[in-house]
Amino acid sequence: MIYQTLKTQLKTAGVELPELEARILLREFAGVTDTDILIGNIPDFDQTKLNEALSRRIKGEPMGRILGYREFWGRKFYLSPATLEPRPDTETLIEAVLKEDKKPKTILDLGTGTGCILLTLLHEIPNSIGVGVDLSPEACETAKQNAKAQGVDKRVSFIQSDWLENVEGKFDLIVSNPPYITSEDVENLESNVRDFDPRLALDGGKDGLEPYRNLLGTLKNVLAEGGV
Repeated sequence: MIYQTLKTQLKTAGVELPELEARILLREFAGVTDTDILIGNIPDFDQTKLNEALSRRIKGEPMGRILGYREFWGRKFYLSPATLEPRPDTETLIEAVLKEDKKPKTILDLGTGTGCILLTLLHEIPNSIGVGVDLSPEACETAKQNAKAQGVDKRVSFIQSDWLENVEGKFDLIVSNPPYITSEDVENLESNVRDFDPRLALDGGKDGLEPYRNLLGTLKNVLAEGGV
């Protein structure tokens, strides 16, 4: 059974959750559901792309990079080499914003990457509009692609900028998930992060705090009265 074979190969390669990842691969490349997989209802299909994906995963490439997307807050976000993979722990930022009684009308996202934080907030706060900022032009294009795919592109714009350099206006809410890893420690990260996530999104400078110093003195210039 192909499911069992995939599980075994992934487990042998040291993949942490071989059952889950075997199902992900079959859903993606065989077009079946989890129920189909569990009852063995997997029709014949061309396994070329599946085998290529399996080979990449066994060599240590993250599943999100293989698929070209990662889910965040229940939505699909396309990736590019210039974007960090959205992580589940970043969803705590969404939770914190949504707990506030006063909802923002204007949102600024600094270091937007895939746009996962900003676009999720636009979905959850329907009357809001936003601006996403990233130093990487390619990341801005990826975020635009995600905004269009999710149907919120009319409510958001993306700016290529070194933090606030090209940003104008004031915002009710400013969100950011800046790099915080020291330059030295970047080299010691696990290979599935170090070799596939962009260094620009990981490296926080000599002490990991460089982005924070760049922002703290200037955020007041774009924060609306009563904003956070």
